[in-house]
Amino acid sequence: MINIRRARETDFDDIWEIFHAIVEAGETYAYSPQTTKEQAFKIWMAPYVTTYVADEDGTILGTYILKRNQPALGAHVANASYMVSPKAQGRGVGKAMGKHSLEEAKRAGYRAMQFNLVVSTNQAAIALWKDLGFSIIGTLPKAFNHKKLGFVDAHVMYRFLEAGGD
Repeated sequence: MINIRRARETDFDDIWEIFHAIVEAGETYAYSPQTTKEQAFKIWMAPYVTTYVADEDGTILGTYILKRNQPALGAHVANASYMVSPKAQGRGVGKAMGKHSLEEAKRAGYRAMQFNLVVSTNQAAIALWKDLGFSIIGTLPKAFNHKKLGFVDAHVMYRFLEAGGD
C-alpha cells in the first residue's frame, strides 16, 4: 500500500535518486541534466515548498512538491511538480500523488492548480492530468529542449479545486 507523507530531510538521499534519474534523462523537466545533489536539495527541499514522498514499506517510490504558482496576488493558485522512480512507473504512484496533492492544495486554501510546463511528448503525464480534471489552456511552441527530440512544445495545464471555480 502506498503511503503519502511529508518528506523529512533524512528522505533526501532517496529523493535524490529519483530526482537525478528523471532530470538526467532530459525529457520532462527543464532543470539541467547536470543538476547537482546540492542544487536539487535547494529546489526540492526549499523552505517555500512543501515536499511529500510516496512510500511503500519504507521504500520511496515517488515525490512531489507543492507551492504557490505566483506571489501575492497570484498566491491563490498552487503549483506542483511530481517525480516517480523509474522502478515504480506504471504502478499508480503518480495518480496517487496527484490526488493527494489536490486534496493538500485545497486544505492549504488554494483555489486552483496550474502546471506551467508539461512537455507535449510526456503523453502519460498529460493523460493523467486530464483524468484528474486538468485542461490544457495553452501551448508554448518549442518551449522545451528535449534531450533526444530537440525543441518540442509544452503545455500549460490548469484546474479549479472546487466545482465552478468558487
